[in-house]
Amino acid sequence: MRQARSLASAGAERRAVARVAALPINRPLGLGLGPVERRQPLASPSAPSTSELRRQVACASSAAAAIQLDEPGSVPAATQPEPNPLLCKIRAMIFFAWSFFTAMPLFIGMLVCYPLCLAFDKYKRLIQHTMNNIWATFSTGPFYRVTIEGKENLPPPDRPVVYVANHQSFMDIYSLFHLHRPFKFISKTSNFMIPVIGWSMFLTGHVMLNRVDRRSQLKCLQQCRELLQNGAPVLFFPEGTRSTDCKLSGFKKGAFSVAAKAGVDVVPVTLIGTGALMPSGKETSLRPGSVRIVVHKPIPSAGRDADALCDEARNAIASVLPPDMVKSATDMLPDEH
Repeated sequence: MRQARSLASAGAERRAVARVAALPINRPLGLGLGPVERRQPLASPSAPSTSELRRQVACASSAAAAIQLDEPGSVPAATQPEPNPLLCKIRAMIFFAWSFFTAMPLFIGMLVCYPLCLAFDKYKRLIQHTMNNIWATFSTGPFYRVTIEGKENLPPPDRPVVYVANHQSFMDIYSLFHLHRPFKFISKTSNFMIPVIGWSMFLTGHVMLNRVDRRSQLKCLQQCRELLQNGAPVLFFPEGTRSTDCKLSGFKKGAFSVAAKAGVDVVPVTLIGTGALMPSGKETSLRPGSVRIVVHKPIPSAGRDADALCDEARNAIASVLPPDMVKSATDMLPDEH
């Protein structure tokens, strides 16, 4: 009898505990926590994270936009088989080795011509830029195709303008050299330390920038204005750094302030497909694919301020991107250190 009462008491206690456990837990306000939910099973360690899946989907959309469906034999990127990751890594290793190999003889030529450029062509450095174009063409030719739309919108090579483009990948500069325009682009100081390629950037007169140094930023903008005043076009990536999900983010206004003060046109350029080839942060992998470059009509800076130029240029670049590849204009990328 005593044992039966003990068992009944234990059962009542278990039922009371179960009722308490089922009650919702009130969290402090402001933490955004609701009632306790059933914990989901942990994902497999090999499964990609949600953010990685979103990045892959966005870059796949970019790859699809790079394919001209009216071309014979073209296949939408969504229906193409996923490339083998190991082959992509091997492909990247071969690409960088080939790029370095092709840069060596051109670098020697640039080094020999450097004193002449300083004496007679300090700002444009057309000989150096021609060698850059040759290097980019030979480097990319065996690995991916570049098509250019809107060539009629390209200003003459000797006209100072501000080119602005979206920034998805390490492959952007390689691709933009296919425009064959002697622009000077802005790059972080550490890139100039890369053997041969970084030294070639210095010889060509591209602009160094230390993103965390306010004085370096002001010096960079002053140098860009000086280049424009002396007839050299300048290329900006107004997002500030590469997008990690291939989507177009908000623009910073430095490029447009330079254009407005110098009184030169702004030429918007849309890059499509570079982020699918080599996404930001995945520089050890090079996927197969192609790149489209769309050159939009120049935007006169006369009578416009930096804000108006920024909005018009961003709208032009976004006009040929899929809607899901365009973020809000206020969604800015964080500064890269």
